[in-house]
Amino acid sequence: MPQLKFGFQSVVGNFRENNEDAYFVDPDGRFFVVADGMGGQCAGEKASELATEIVPKRLGQLINFQSDAADVVKKSIDRAVIEANSEILALSELDPNFHNMGTTIALLVSVSDRLFIGGVGDSRVYLLRGSDLKQVTTDHSLTQALVDAGTITPEDALTHRYRNVLYRYLGSKEGGTGVDTKEIELKAGDRYVICSDGVTDGLKNPEIRELLSQIAEPQRAAEAIVQAALDGGSRDNVTCVVVHVV
Repeated sequence: MPQLKFGFQSVVGNFRENNEDAYFVDPDGRFFVVADGMGGQCAGEKASELATEIVPKRLGQLINFQSDAADVVKKSIDRAVIEANSEILALSELDPNFHNMGTTIALLVSVSDRLFIGGVGDSRVYLLRGSDLKQVTTDHSLTQALVDAGTITPEDALTHRYRNVLYRYLGSKEGGTGVDTKEIELKAGDRYVICSDGVTDGLKNPEIRELLSQIAEPQRAAEAIVQAALDGGSRDNVTCVVVHVV
């Protein structure tokens, strides 16, 4: 059966004082999580930290990674994410320092010969299969909603004033509705990117595809994508996990 190799990189970037991104990489390659926090001062950091603590812990408890059926895995992912959302909401209400904090989350979970991919917010998972790069997750942003409604074009969305405004994230009521998890066959040669929007703030999809295609080692690929995003003018924290199916 194909195996997973992975690499990761997270940096503050050129314009921020602190890193509100967080990530979790399971040493056994069973799951990978990226979160991008939001909120004043240290609140965003706390939200992303909670997401990357609670979700991995619950995934490890709820899932049998050798044999669970797809519906069990999807329900387990929902439970883990909903629990993290509840914890973030509760702390946000209890502690004034964390008022209105929130975070995105994007995750990839490997069970038997399948991958399960989902997200809440606008952190993304991409799949490179052959020469075709596809965004697997859907952004929960106002601009994506406008694109889906046919009100604006995808090109308009890149520079739209609401492009960073989310209608669903962890720390919101809508964040407790679970994850639209997609199931994908584990296929040798596939390459995945899990990233915060700091990557896409500085890189367009063709550039991501080129770096993923050209660099054979996932750690080097993750580092190269982060550096290219910074060189491309990203104004955010930049976090990237690269997963190769070998």
